[in-house]
Amino acid sequence: MRSTSNPVFRNLPQQSGGYSAFGSAAAGAGYYGHQQGYGQPQGYGQPQYGEYQPQAPTRAMTIDDVVTKTGITLGVLVVAAIVSFILSAGNPGLAPLFVIGGGLIGFILAMVGSFTRLMNNPALVLSYAAFEGLFLGAISHLFANVAIGGSTPNGSSIIIQAVLATIGVFAGMLVVYKTGAVRVTPRFQRVMFGALIGVVVLMLGNLVASFFMDGGFGLRDGGPIAIIFSLVCIGLAAFSFLLDFDAADQLIRAGAPEKMAWGVAFGLTVTLVWLYVEILRLLSYFNND
Repeated sequence: MRSTSNPVFRNLPQQSGGYSAFGSAAAGAGYYGHQQGYGQPQGYGQPQYGEYQPQAPTRAMTIDDVVTKTGITLGVLVVAAIVSFILSAGNPGLAPLFVIGGGLIGFILAMVGSFTRLMNNPALVLSYAAFEGLFLGAISHLFANVAIGGSTPNGSSIIIQAVLATIGVFAGMLVVYKTGAVRVTPRFQRVMFGALIGVVVLMLGNLVASFFMDGGFGLRDGGPIAIIFSLVCIGLAAFSFLLDFDAADQLIRAGAPEKMAWGVAFGLTVTLVWLYVEILRLLSYFNND
């Protein structure tokens, strides 16, 4: 199976001859039971203690599992975002708390899920969705009512525009993947991985620089450099969907167990959150008075 540069999927266990030995375990157990004589008289006149029942093999993941788990995860995220937005609108002082708290906890859960094997744990995935929902609802309120001013017609409309644009990009990249217009090759994965690392380094560098100079390197101040940087981030997030789709496709083809669908939902949600925030930020630049 081809590896992936997406850290969420990169940590999934793989081995040649099948996905993490799934599909061969039942055969191995049956062979071992046959050799040891389970279910047969044991000799020496000893009574048998019941027939050996091999464990049923884990059900293989299907596209329906991916759709269902992703739908549940996004449902939790949307509900949390709506609640966060309403609470922030009623009490603006809560917005910074939701942004900082939800964003920080969500980031920690994302790192735990990406670099451990807990990405298949529904509790972690849904917790991530809930905290990211708090973050998204609050930051949407801040962009609409602080960054460009909620009194203007564009204040609330950029949220709708960002949501529609995110859905459009997701659907467009799904079509691109299905039609094979862009092939996910090892070279493509290496380029994407290098680009993602570069963007993260620039973001961290800009954050550190902002402590010592106003606006840092200008990557988030709304100027021409900030617009270009946001467009680059949106492009990378969009092409990251191809990595997500390819990784999900590989897992399904390899007969991965159905619980792995939670990991796929997790990876897709991480990319969707990043894409939405970058689109929202870019729209705020163009609508800022």
